[in-house]
Amino acid sequence: MGTVFTSNGASRAWNAKPVTPEFELNGEHLFRLIRLLEAGKNISLEAEMKNTFLAEDSTENNVVAEIPGTDLKDEIVMLGAHMDSWHAATGTTDNATGCAVVMEAVRILKEIGVHPRRTIRVVLWSGEEQGILGSRAYVKKHFGDKDKRSYKPAYDKISAYFNLDNGAGKIRGIFMQGNDEVRPIFDAWLKPFNDLGATTTTIRNTGSTDHVSFDELGIPGFQFIQDGLEYGSRSHHTNMDSYERVNPNDLMQASIIMASFVYHAAMRDEMLPRKPLPKLKKQ
Repeated sequence: MGTVFTSNGASRAWNAKPVTPEFELNGEHLFRLIRLLEAGKNISLEAEMKNTFLAEDSTENNVVAEIPGTDLKDEIVMLGAHMDSWHAATGTTDNATGCAVVMEAVRILKEIGVHPRRTIRVVLWSGEEQGILGSRAYVKKHFGDKDKRSYKPAYDKISAYFNLDNGAGKIRGIFMQGNDEVRPIFDAWLKPFNDLGATTTTIRNTGSTDHVSFDELGIPGFQFIQDGLEYGSRSHHTNMDSYERVNPNDLMQASIIMASFVYHAAMRDEMLPRKPLPKLKKQ
């Protein structure tokens, strides 16, 4: 069987109106049907659909852990990835690999016995595939409301959030999300890993994953650049997103770089610089 790209044309809203059910075919089956129809053959299809809708409880749960800080323990550096995935496969590259990397990054820091100045907090998000719901709810609860342009006291205490969610490839650099003031900082942090292929700092934005929840409120939130490998063509939201897509060496490289970035952010004298944004109201 070939690659089946799962999709959904329905609204994510709980009060959305019902829509016509969808079936998805892989290319081999679909094009065979087309050939038969073009040849004037009669075709009959039989399909069975079984679904369960769990509408009573819409609660999503994030998983949170941290390494307490020392002299700046009330300030926070965060890292994370998302747990949920699409239904066609096991969600290995989207985003179990990201979860594995951030967990390994924290394990590395614990194993070498670091005592970070700032508290290091790792979060595995839920609801990312439904609209980055888990991280948006967390940011709104703890840091501020992007729609009201208001913030909470903890808003001034978070230095940065680092995210990994673009497959199982090596880290090649980092998106700066339009924040050019972090370029010399990130260039210095990447320099020890240039020989591992991590060299790029780009002013470009990238979206559609949990760092956006932080960035849209003005908190420095970043996604690492990763090797695409087969992510866009084979594993992203498909039936091919399985354990066989994992390269352990790539994940080890990514874990080391993420651990280093988080450590440096937790140890520097100042928090990371922020982009200028419209003035916020204090809640």
